[in-house]
Amino acid sequence: MHCCEPRRITEAIWACLGAGLLLAFHLVPFPEALGAVTKGYDVYLFLTGMMVLAELARREGVFDWLAGIALRAAAGSRAQLFTLIYLLGIVVTTVLSNDATAVVLTPAVYAVMKRAKGDPLPYLFACAFIANAASFVLPISNPANLVMFGNNLPPLLPWLRIFLLPAGAAILATYLTMRLLFRRTLQDEVPNISRGPSAFDRRQVDRAWRHRNSRSALVLFGHR
Repeated sequence: MHCCEPRRITEAIWACLGAGLLLAFHLVPFPEALGAVTKGYDVYLFLTGMMVLAELARREGVFDWLAGIALRAAAGSRAQLFTLIYLLGIVVTTVLSNDATAVVLTPAVYAVMKRAKGDPLPYLFACAFIANAASFVLPISNPANLVMFGNNLPPLLPWLRIFLLPAGAAILATYLTMRLLFRRTLQDEVPNISRGPSAFDRRQVDRAWRHRNSRSALVLFGHR
């Protein structure tokens, strides 16, 4: 991560600095730059809505609650827990965007696994890679879809006809690959937690969430 953030400065600062230099050296005319910025207002509104929704869910403990449910439902099986976390990542990515999975769900999973005294690595990888693999299930699954397609974004049914099968194949291939890579780790067991995350766990999630956001300006976890 340090190679992407010289002197611990987030990517957003460097991006803004680069844009400012383009304007300062007249490499891009100011009216053209302003037009490009204002043209994406619909994307900005969408991103704002998704971030507000994800933040409300985080503040109410939805994500750590769901991760806790997955841990209890796994009944001590690491392999089953991996599958449940992966399925949860698919749902969150599909309906809330891959940013929500990478930035909000991942710290929740980490906090719950630390509480269970289990190795969080396979489950963090699951969150990271499903945020990428499931990012074409719906147009809203990845905000970059809106930027890339612009005014030519297909309606929902044509989108599903085009992308549902490839997205499903990517999700399945990613799952099988990670199960193979972590096959030894997933053979062990984790304690079966009988109750949801405590207030201490919520504080762990908050700290992890703030740390994650301090290192990225809601750019997907390096996996766009």
